[in-house]
Amino acid sequence: MVAEARDLPLPSGRFFNIMKAFSAVIIAFGILLFAASPARAAKSERPNVIIIMSDDQGGWDYGFMGNKVIHTPNLDAMVSRGALMTRFYVSPVCTPTRANLMTGRYNYRTRAIDTYIGRAMMEPDEVTIAEVMGASGYATGIFGKWHLGDSYPMRPQDQGFDEVLVIRGGGIGQPSDPPGGEGKYTDPILFHNGEQVQMKGYCTDIYFKAAMDFIGKNHQKGKPTFMYIPTNPPHGPYDDVPEELRKKYAALDVGGTLANPMAAKRNPKVRDQTERVCAMIENIDQNVGRLFEHLKKIGAYENTLVFFLNDNGPNGQRFVGPHRGSKGQIAEGGIRSPLIAHWPGKIPAGLKSSAIAAHYDVFPTVLEAARVKKPDDLRLDGISILGPLTSKVKWADRSIFLQWHRGDHPVPYRNGAVITTRYKLSWPNYGGEFAPKKHGPELYDLVSDPGEKNNLVETKPDIYRQLKRRYDVWFADVSATRPDNFEPPRIHIGNPKERTTVLTRQDWRYSDYGNGWARNAQGHWLVTVEQAGDYEVKVLFSPETKPGDLTVKFGRRMVAADPGPNVGEHRFEKVRFNAGPQRIDARLQYGELIKGVHQIYITKLR
Repeated sequence: MVAEARDLPLPSGRFFNIMKAFSAVIIAFGILLFAASPARAAKSERPNVIIIMSDDQGGWDYGFMGNKVIHTPNLDAMVSRGALMTRFYVSPVCTPTRANLMTGRYNYRTRAIDTYIGRAMMEPDEVTIAEVMGASGYATGIFGKWHLGDSYPMRPQDQGFDEVLVIRGGGIGQPSDPPGGEGKYTDPILFHNGEQVQMKGYCTDIYFKAAMDFIGKNHQKGKPTFMYIPTNPPHGPYDDVPEELRKKYAALDVGGTLANPMAAKRNPKVRDQTERVCAMIENIDQNVGRLFEHLKKIGAYENTLVFFLNDNGPNGQRFVGPHRGSKGQIAEGGIRSPLIAHWPGKIPAGLKSSAIAAHYDVFPTVLEAARVKKPDDLRLDGISILGPLTSKVKWADRSIFLQWHRGDHPVPYRNGAVITTRYKLSWPNYGGEFAPKKHGPELYDLVSDPGEKNNLVETKPDIYRQLKRRYDVWFADVSATRPDNFEPPRIHIGNPKERTTVLTRQDWRYSDYGNGWARNAQGHWLVTVEQAGDYEVKVLFSPETKPGDLTVKFGRRMVAADPGPNVGEHRFEKVRFNAGPQRIDARLQYGELIKGVHQIYITKLR
């Protein structure tokens, strides 16, 4: 049989919260009728679903992909017992991949177009896979890295997850770290259902242990579970890794996992970082093994569908098979991941598929596997790939579209690509939206030229024009989804679901005086105050040895204080906020030195 696949994206619809709520009610009602009917199958027939995704692990950092250095015996065994898609695509960096994965839609539709400076916040009206699964009777949980918004209404608990244990921002060691938790992979400070908690242990071990407890509790109740385990390892920083595994790789020649094996011998820093990345990856693999043992122990092994993928190319110049490229690049090494699918009795052991697919296909695949009906008003860009995961179907060709670059607005022909089974047309212009374009179009035959060395634009003009037309239609379509020029979502303050809103440099916008998220950079936040009233405002900043002026502006109002020398925090105990959309600016001035703050905690006073 030939599976049907679209070549061009469907037009986008506009989703509102009221429609999300209505769809959830309709689905939940249908599921209740399904469960109540004596003629229907028992609850046990509804599979648990687990999606595991590592962060910055390249597509060839696995034993089963030919890596001779990194030990991944549990993932190797998962492949031998399940199915492997060898031409699976992800975005060049993490937030776009996460938006695609969670919504089944191109990330340009979701406003989540970059990884920081307010562009890693996803439009809250987007419908997530957790919302659909939850409305269908599943318990839903996330354990690890969300990176689609840290404040209401963009947190995972606002987007369909019942149980939430996550880090803030794009990773531990970034500006969104809570005070005292800066860079700590061991004994990290995490956020459990919105509350800050001090944890014990290594972060990846903590995520998997919490996930195992969650599915065990639900299995005991007879409730199917959907879990998302997105680890932040092997993303940097690299100084805090499992020590026994670090020692193991320090005794090995890790050069074989690099694109240039001699780099580890020539540069001790490269060798040390590579050893630590390898240790993080093997720790993930160990936890995958523990998860499968736990599923067997609780009797859920046979009826659990488990996916594993990485979010983008490697965080360094590592081995990427016959390809080239790394994280951030549109070359194959920057956008490829294996997709492993494990489901005993449903997915044949050892099946391998070369059908092209992408991260936005996981959502509809999960719905089909779990027999969950897609809401009628939900328009997905992905298609179910359950066919090539469960049988050797003849898979029709299709076009995969990927793009990412820095900046506030998507720009055509910048670090983007359209990919078919054989050909790939790309514009590898990495950089910001205003950076000069240094590269013209590049057309490659990926079958005969997987290393993307022979540009065919001049010799195959018909193929070039055909693929360019497809890209142009796609770019026009996704660009039209947000006619407001891709404005980022606003953080909401004063909602009862989040009494204290934390503003960090992860989500601030460019300042009038400078930009970035370095320690003393300046920026501002776009917010909507839901309730007028009195708020406490606590500001964190790096101390100076002399007195200075701290000012915080919100809308047309301003408060100011002299925090004094050697002080890194100031609290405005009672500040009146007006309701409505506004901008919040905060900065410190010490003579001629002007700098931004680290974080602001805004708490509604009762």
